Amino acid sequence: MSAIPQQVLASQKASLDNLLAIQGTFFGGFEKLVDLNLKVIKATFDEVAQKSQEAIELKDAQEAVAFTSGLVQPNAEKALAYSKHVYDIVSGVQGDLSKLTEEQIAQGQRQVSDAIDQISKNAPTGSEGAVALLKSSLATANSAYESVAKATRQAAEAAESNINAATSATFKAATDAAEAATKATPRTRRASAAN
Repeated sequence: MSAIPQQVLASQKASLDNLLAIQGTFFGGFEKLVDLNLKVIKATFDEVAQKSQEAIELKDAQEAVAFTSGLVQPNAEKALAYSKHVYDIVSGVQGDLSKLTEEQIAQGQRQVSDAIDQISKNAPTGSEGAVALLKSSLATANSAYESVAKATRQAAEAAESNINAATSATFKAATDAAEAATKATPRTRRASAAN
């Protein structure tokens, strides 16, 4: 059996393996999202049952105000935590896909390099300049790809850092708002008692 059909079969097997890996990555991410949503739904049902019981036991308006102001912070924290989990899942899938893509590109580069080496071995005399040009072009393309890949990784890291900073700022604002609402509750009680 000649080397070319062997290479074609190996290339097709690698492509199939890559496709299966990509499908596995997407399905794994989907599974994680479904699992997260099921946990959130279960926790929400449990919390609604608990808060409903607490609401039934309220005796006056001051307790109702304190009860409602106490709901703000936990819900904001949960929404932020949920968003962070979703972001982590999506980011993980994107990272896995990036790795698979980089592996596929590296394999393609090796195949092109091997092909150029094969051409240079079988090239007629006097074609050394053309082979050198091909090798130089390949080296330039590889260098350009590495630069773009590095810039992309840096941009992704900067975006993740910005998202983490925004999440922290939003969480702090929600916490501050909840604390302000909690501090306002005693004033409301005093104002009601004065009337």
